[in-house]
Amino acid sequence: MERTQHIAVEGLPQVGRLGERLQSYNVEMVEIIGGRFWKPYGARNGAEVPDSRADTTPTGMDPSLYRYRPPIDLSNERLRKLAAALGPAYVRVSGTWANTVYFHDSDDPPPSRPPQGFGGVLTRDQWRGVIDFAASVGGELVTSVATGTGVRHRDGAWTSDQAQAVVDYTTEVGGRIAATEFMNEPTYAAMGGAPPGYDAAAYGRDVRIFRDFLARAAPGALFLGPGSVGEGGSLPVSLGGAELLSSEDLLAASGPVFDVFSYHFYGAVSERMRAAGPEAQTSADAALSAGWLSRTDLVHTYYAELRDRFLPGKPMWLTETAEAAAGGNPWAATFTDTFRYLYQLGSLARSGVQVIMHNTLASSDYGLLDEDTFSPRPNYWAALLWRSLMGNSVLDPGPSPSSDLHLFAHDLRGGSNGVALLVINGDQAESYTLEIDRAVKRYTLSAPRRSDRSVELNGQELALTAGGGLPQLAGARHPAGPLTVGPRTITFLTTAP
Repeated sequence: MERTQHIAVEGLPQVGRLGERLQSYNVEMVEIIGGRFWKPYGARNGAEVPDSRADTTPTGMDPSLYRYRPPIDLSNERLRKLAAALGPAYVRVSGTWANTVYFHDSDDPPPSRPPQGFGGVLTRDQWRGVIDFAASVGGELVTSVATGTGVRHRDGAWTSDQAQAVVDYTTEVGGRIAATEFMNEPTYAAMGGAPPGYDAAAYGRDVRIFRDFLARAAPGALFLGPGSVGEGGSLPVSLGGAELLSSEDLLAASGPVFDVFSYHFYGAVSERMRAAGPEAQTSADAALSAGWLSRTDLVHTYYAELRDRFLPGKPMWLTETAEAAAGGNPWAATFTDTFRYLYQLGSLARSGVQVIMHNTLASSDYGLLDEDTFSPRPNYWAALLWRSLMGNSVLDPGPSPSSDLHLFAHDLRGGSNGVALLVINGDQAESYTLEIDRAVKRYTLSAPRRSDRSVELNGQELALTAGGGLPQLAGARHPAGPLTVGPRTITFLTTAP
């Protein structure tokens, strides 16, 4: 059975406007310094940490969930080439490990162990590598600062010495911090290394101190916050033994100090964290369902209501998101997750979210690129198509005939006055016919099996060229009239005058 939906491309109403960096990504601080990050499925337990400066298991978490990685090579030619193709973007270097990292502000050899109160060591060379990488790929740098027990007065208040050193060195080598959060995920403050008993009142005190510091030290940087996660029904109220602090309480304690309302979203925790309980997890069978895809909308609604109450009129950024927390499920690296990836971009852009930072660019199962080879995964190819085709004006394509067919529309990137449609068919069996009143180019993503780690564009597998370059993403011409989208496919359609 097929259902038909008429789409009159001419004159679709504009419902929003985006900046150039909607589609952005994270490189975790632990990737920069080296250390234990989420162990890929099927990997053996890693050897003992070869460098005590990188013993970075988060507070209260099971060390067996992690595997040691040496520092990522941000100078790698393939990594830079593939990241640049997604630019311009924000490059966020943060994560739980950033909360307790010590910046060794010297060209002398770093200490053999981090100072008391810190969990890892960031060197000047490593941070300069971050700055060079961002500059080379069209990135603007986003970060957060150390907030653990190593940067505290005796009374518990946050101190700015470490943050000042990072800002000064960034400027010294020609970089710029475009935006920063204070603490990564303060709703799980204890897991992130906050002092014992840390609460909303302490957070409010600290962010006001940080706001004054930021205005002096980096007056052009946007202050993002609170950067919360876990609310709106997506994650358990206790994770790694850390009870959830309420964003409502955090915002009430801090006051209207933020330039941008930021939050994080994971629809579930991965299979690695079975101890969190089955209600906190999902399955591959549910990964294309309307209920799973729309979790990003439910959590956005939750945080948008808080934004409207505490920071009315401020933009919203989603500064960390992926298929599931704790490194992603086994299918995060497959075509199965591409439906979520693109649905999230389309739906949140329509809701007015200005920036969406995928976690990660190239680490663990949810990375856009394989961490060992930097080869593209299906979500990378989806990201490249979005970057190539979807412009910054958000349009309304009209209603969908089914809860399993998701329609999104933007202007066509490149200023040609065309339109780009994104059609996501999550139905496992049903095709849909679109009656398009204009000739289009068609770009259909599919795979023989949803579990495939490769993806086809119009029936041809996408892969790097023999020389490691990107292939041409060519659309297939289709005349005005009926156009069928098959089950479990994703299709971009573009028009031109």
